[in-house]
Amino acid sequence: MIASMRNLRGRPLGWITGGLVLALACSVPAQQTPPTQDADAAARVGDRTITMKEIEDRWRQAAPAERAQALQQIYDGRKEALDAIIADMLIEQAAEAKGVPNPTQFTEAEIARRVKPVTDEEVVTFFQENQSQMQGRGLAAMGPVIRRFLEDQQRTAAYQALIAELRKAGPPVRILLDPPRYEVAVAAEDPVLGAADAPVTLVEFSDFQCPFCQRLMPTLKRLRETYGDRIRIVWKDFPLTSIHPEAFKAAEAGNCAREQGKFWEYHDLLFGNQQALEPAFLTKYAADAGLDAAKFAACLDTAKYSDRVQEQMGIGNGLGVSSTPSTFVNGRLVGGAQPYEAFVAIIEEELERARSR
Repeated sequence: MIASMRNLRGRPLGWITGGLVLALACSVPAQQTPPTQDADAAARVGDRTITMKEIEDRWRQAAPAERAQALQQIYDGRKEALDAIIADMLIEQAAEAKGVPNPTQFTEAEIARRVKPVTDEEVVTFFQENQSQMQGRGLAAMGPVIRRFLEDQQRTAAYQALIAELRKAGPPVRILLDPPRYEVAVAAEDPVLGAADAPVTLVEFSDFQCPFCQRLMPTLKRLRETYGDRIRIVWKDFPLTSIHPEAFKAAEAGNCAREQGKFWEYHDLLFGNQQALEPAFLTKYAADAGLDAAKFAACLDTAKYSDRVQEQMGIGNGLGVSSTPSTFVNGRLVGGAQPYEAFVAIIEEELERARSR
């Protein structure tokens, strides 16, 4: 929670106790992938030209995760710089309109009227909720640090609210910088919620034994409630077998349920009983979901969908997926159990993109 303290421009300020990192995904050692570049000459060996396309193809094959991470970092850095430039322009225009010669003075005044003093009760509550992360330090020692952190949070939120207001009231802002996108094919057999012609498709690579995948579940359900048939949600199996020993068989079981038209009901039961995914329980949940028990047992016992699960994992590996959940929103990778608001921001961008076509 405190691992991502940020200043007004969104840059990390550091962890107050120096050690916590908030994990959002179940992961195993590396793998990922996005777009290609023009076939420009990168080198010549004799009369043979090595093109940028060849380099990209080799990089994608050799280290898809590292390549994707590098390209995403480049995009994130450019997007942060772009947002900062836009924010500066909007603030300068707003300050000039109000007759304030100094944009910094304008910003500080706007932040000051939006923030409220941090109370002692808020400090105590935060300490109690995060006591396990305080490394044995008491409230007396951590109180001032927590107060500064909460004040920084308020200032960041106030600044972001100011920029959002200025963007809404000011001149139109159209972002032309496009993020890395991945070609993620949706097969006829993939479990799907939503219309095939939805302008936004979310493809989730997931693992029934992954606690972060379970954490993402309510977020995806809330997105469905918010956007309805404007979004489509697609499930793909990606069991992390090295750390989740029951996940592969659970993925097979999910396909057996899909065969009987009850994947999503079964999906919910597995995530609701994540600590008990041994084969005997998988069969019990099938009965609970109203499946034909004998047909389900025969499907599971013969490992009917083992190859399909392996194929899905291969697709994920080819895209560079190395952790779960990994969700592609119109081809844009969203790693981990990101909050509802993070998905909303991307979905809104994609809906706007669809409208402007």
